[in-house]
Amino acid sequence: MKRHGQNVTGKMLRAKCCGQKSCRQNVCKVYIREVEALAKQIEGVYEQILSCAMTEFLEKGYTDASLRDIAAKAGTTTGSIYTRFGDKEGLFEAIVGTHYWYLTEKFKNALAEFYKLPDEEKPERMGKISQNCMKEMLQYGLAHQKEFYLILCKSEGTRFSGMLDEFIEAEIRSTDDYLETLAKLGRPAPEISPHLKHIIVTAMFNGFFEMIIHNMPPKEAESYLKELNLFFEAGWAKIMGQ
Repeated sequence: MKRHGQNVTGKMLRAKCCGQKSCRQNVCKVYIREVEALAKQIEGVYEQILSCAMTEFLEKGYTDASLRDIAAKAGTTTGSIYTRFGDKEGLFEAIVGTHYWYLTEKFKNALAEFYKLPDEEKPERMGKISQNCMKEMLQYGLAHQKEFYLILCKSEGTRFSGMLDEFIEAEIRSTDDYLETLAKLGRPAPEISPHLKHIIVTAMFNGFFEMIIHNMPPKEAESYLKELNLFFEAGWAKIMGQ
């Protein structure tokens, strides 16, 4: 938004300044202060829109949220919202987008790190990599709890509503890769039904995200996460015959 304010300032200065030396030294100095104040007002509106939109989305969810109500509470117009964010989903993305991408990339990077390991190291290192990744994700999620509450509970009607399914699908693909690795190592697992894999992985991520949805105190949440990891690691090991 700062960049937007600077653009507005530059355009107005070019329109105001006559180009004469005396103007640049005298009149334009006063005008610069006026335009800088206007730019700050513009930035203030931007932040106010985000704040009011956060409240509106939390209360009503994306589908029922009203841009007209957001604009009224922010002291601006719906046209101002469209100018800055494009549409309602663009406004929603301005609130949650950065956090959505951070968490999904963190998870994908952990899976990629594990995939690149030599096969013989994977059984021993899988638990540690998973635990570290989930802990970092939990800490970040709790630090930005309202944004993730929006994604997890209030995003129906946006592309962000599929985040949980994205995590589940990625984890199932990683599980299938690991089963192939065990077979290569001469430690094949019994055949596991795709439905069972989906049920287990879904249960794991539902349990994980519940801690963020309910905004648990960080120390309590990390304690639960350790127990959750132990539970699912032991369960998978049993099912895989390891």
